[in-house]
Amino acid sequence: MRPLPIVFFSLLVLTPIAVAAQPAAAPGPCTETALSDPYLGITTIRLWQGDAPQANGTGCEDIPTLSVLRPQPGHENGSAVIVFPGGAYMGLAAILEGREVADWFTAHGFTAFVLRYRLGKKYLMPVPLIDARRAVQLVRTRARDYHYSPDRIAVIGFSAGGHLAGLSGTQFVPGKPDADDTIDRVSSRPDYLILGYPWIGGISPDTSHLTYCKLVDVMDRCEELQKTYSPNLFVTKETPPTFIYHTTDDATVPVEQALSFYNALLKAGVSGEIHIFAHGRHGSGLGTGDPSLDQWPVLLENWLRAQGLLTVDPAIKVVH
Repeated sequence: MRPLPIVFFSLLVLTPIAVAAQPAAAPGPCTETALSDPYLGITTIRLWQGDAPQANGTGCEDIPTLSVLRPQPGHENGSAVIVFPGGAYMGLAAILEGREVADWFTAHGFTAFVLRYRLGKKYLMPVPLIDARRAVQLVRTRARDYHYSPDRIAVIGFSAGGHLAGLSGTQFVPGKPDADDTIDRVSSRPDYLILGYPWIGGISPDTSHLTYCKLVDVMDRCEELQKTYSPNLFVTKETPPTFIYHTTDDATVPVEQALSFYNALLKAGVSGEIHIFAHGRHGSGLGTGDPSLDQWPVLLENWLRAQGLLTVDPAIKVVH
């Protein structure tokens, strides 16, 4: 059989083919809110079964969730932790400051929850704080289901997540015993706070460093927001015991911001521990390979042990 002329192939390539325009497919429901992986022991639950308060859409970014990671069966210690990833309130460092941190805690016997909170220009303050409060309340009400004590709940946050964690520990709600929603009946106060290079002074009209107000275009309201949502201004004797770490040469969040929160703890008579390392870039997570900075999780482990959170709670009963 003779080969087809080369020109035939050229015609096939160059001849336009009319294709009818197709309407864009409508976006489907957010499947991320119903993820479950029994093999890896991970589930994702919504903070609210219906629309979240002040919801401005139905996409995944409009639905705050908690991803639940369980410890090795038989190694539960009766403590829980909620992880608030950072991301300047414009995104979430879900792996570096979320999943990796949760895995560290589950390896130490904690039941870990990673919060996906609403953020960005679409969800200004106080919406992230509303989500943070609800997360603590939800975790507290699920204590029996996941086998930990409702008064052994820690919150850990990094950068913007550290700011949000600080707010959760200083602007909590006590709970309404007569609320129709049983989750609203319990307190949103975490029992312990852990802050990694926290963006405590993130809401500031000072644009010489990273500021929330400029990022989300609310410079005209910045002073009001600063007075309302700066965690160091609301520390009282009711603020939970706190562990903080930061680095001196953090070029994104000045170390003075962590010190402002620590000094407020001292004035309020709240137990606090702070570790400031000489070097380390912002966003170091659990470590960057620096032999000094990478010791901070060891120091955290010592602090957790001193709080009794690594000791198995004899009140918990786990059936495997």
